[in-house]
Amino acid sequence: MFDLEFVRGPLHDGALAVMTIVYIIRLYWLTRFMAGKERQAPTGRGDTNSRKGFIYSWGNVGMPWAMESTRTKLFLYFQFVIFHLGVTAAILLMFSISFYFKDTPIPLPLMLAFRIIIGAAFVVGVIRIIRRIGSKYIRAISSPDDHFSLWLLTAWFLFAYMAAANNVANGEWKLLTFFIMGSVFLVYVPFSKISHYLYYPFTRYYLGKSLGRRGVFPIKRFR
Repeated sequence: MFDLEFVRGPLHDGALAVMTIVYIIRLYWLTRFMAGKERQAPTGRGDTNSRKGFIYSWGNVGMPWAMESTRTKLFLYFQFVIFHLGVTAAILLMFSISFYFKDTPIPLPLMLAFRIIIGAAFVVGVIRIIRRIGSKYIRAISSPDDHFSLWLLTAWFLFAYMAAANNVANGEWKLLTFFIMGSVFLVYVPFSKISHYLYYPFTRYYLGKSLGRRGVFPIKRFR
């Protein structure tokens, strides 16, 4: 039905074009709305401001000590880091095979790096699936999109791990499945909850700017 040249060429490029167009439309729509003006006068310690606030807010994701939810549950935070590193690695793998290693296997050190990161992300994905099904609280707030995104991503990690060798002789179906699933993701992501990363810079900018003006961000801990 599909051959390897098609799925890592026209199919991949077409899916990427769809995602890019949808993102451009969403960003255009988003930037049409002006942020509301601050109604509160600057308050707080006097050693911070809006600029320090939004810079701190942007970097908050890399500071597990800054929020109680991550500070007291470091295991979940490390799962978050590994899972998102796995997504990044799988995307880089797809583009690497498409543009740089079409006719040659990926060098062994790079292949091992891909497999370690993606393999760890797959394990985290399985843990997250079990937790989402096993916890009655998480199960109650999970939407079909939550389940579909998590299950599909975890399955994609599995095929990314197998496809990292980029060796047709070991099974072309592994590469075919990896690229077909990757293309499905490229089209699906802009319409799903996974697109939250698109809004992260905007939401954290306005939050940090406002809380910086109020003297809250950056958070200063007193001992």
